[in-house]
Amino acid sequence: MTRWLAILPLVVLLALAALFVGYGLKHNPHFNPDALVGRKAPQLSLARLEGGPARPLRSAYDGPVLINVFGSWCAPCVEEAPALMAMKQQGVPIVGIAYKDTPEKTKVFLERYGDPFQAVFQDPDGRAGIEFGISGVPETFAVGADGTVLAKHVGPLTPDAAEKLSERIGR
Repeated sequence: MTRWLAILPLVVLLALAALFVGYGLKHNPHFNPDALVGRKAPQLSLARLEGGPARPLRSAYDGPVLINVFGSWCAPCVEEAPALMAMKQQGVPIVGIAYKDTPEKTKVFLERYGDPFQAVFQDPDGRAGIEFGISGVPETFAVGADGTVLAKHVGPLTPDAAEKLSERIGR
């Protein structure tokens, strides 16, 4: 009897391991990347990069816009910088959210790779990223004039992806 009691924890651990493996094989670890599409963009108040009190994200635009979540520490964000700058040259309105970054590092990043944004907001603790449901950076959201998320792109923008997002906001 004591021998069974000694083996019981091992049996329970093996059973739990089998359950976790079974769940992991059937469960998609990635949440729906388009979960926000068709819904209103989160109503957030964040500090602007240039400082001052927190302001609503919506205060930075009055029509359709792209919202790009980026970080100075993010290599794919460097990769997408030329596509964002090309979009700016075409008159596409873009608002940036500096995700888990410091203002100093964000400013250096924008000086080095170009500043395509009409406004940059700070998200030092990642709260805005959680509200937008990002899985990493960069991620870009096409937001309509009424505040509805029209499309989402995960990863660095390519020229094709940039064109598709621009079309979604009518640019």
